[in-house]
Amino acid sequence: MSEGLQHARIAVLAETLKLERIAADWPAVALDSARRDASLADFLERLLEVERDARTERQRSTLLKLATLPEVKTLEQFDFAFASGVPRPQVLEFVSLAFVERAENVVFLGPSGVGKSHLAIALAYRAVMAGIKTRFITAADLMLQLPTAKAQGRLKEYFNRAVLRPRLLVVDELGYLPFGRDEANLFFNVVAKRYERGSMVLTSNLPFAQWATALADDTTLTAALLDRLLHHSHLVQMSGESWRLKDKRRAGQARPRALMTPSSD
Repeated sequence: MSEGLQHARIAVLAETLKLERIAADWPAVALDSARRDASLADFLERLLEVERDARTERQRSTLLKLATLPEVKTLEQFDFAFASGVPRPQVLEFVSLAFVERAENVVFLGPSGVGKSHLAIALAYRAVMAGIKTRFITAADLMLQLPTAKAQGRLKEYFNRAVLRPRLLVVDELGYLPFGRDEANLFFNVVAKRYERGSMVLTSNLPFAQWATALADDTTLTAALLDRLLHHSHLVQMSGESWRLKDKRRAGQARPRALMTPSSD
């Protein structure tokens, strides 16, 4: 009876101190420690590790939701053998996420389908797993949300929450849809407000010389934006064959081979 009461008191204490995993796992950890004849210090250390690991997992889960990634992609999944036009040594330098610590930017440039979005998502996911607050958004969605926030009188709130709060902001597919004048000005403010304060990862199918065409044909604004974006940045120039065309070609090749298989008769 006294042992049951003690277990109940431990449960209450753990709940009061918000030690959720310790409350759930300490009996199993205690049993394992007893079997191994572990010291009390070893038991305590293992118990604290269990709580730490649980909190880390909860933090990652929360950050992953806030990051709004369209899907999970990793650098390990990226096929550098196929993507021969992607500078592998340069990309792998970003694995440490030192560029985030230094508030530097990464810009992936290249034609459609060469893996720019995959790498941007992979860096965002890696940052999340490292406990870094991250936000992923396409340029098109950003340009829908910013004018809406402005029209509703919530622009400052939106900037503070969605633009400035993340340590890493990923803007995907800049240049696929042209911005109007107001949208271009708002995007300039995104870059300007994060300048030397937080990292950005951008992807674009346009070379810098053509960015003005996507920014309301405003060459002055584009020059000012690029000046801030590229001051502390890493440019990754990508080329090669489209992943999507590769998959289509494989599918097309597979069918004729099946049709040409000799009969066993």
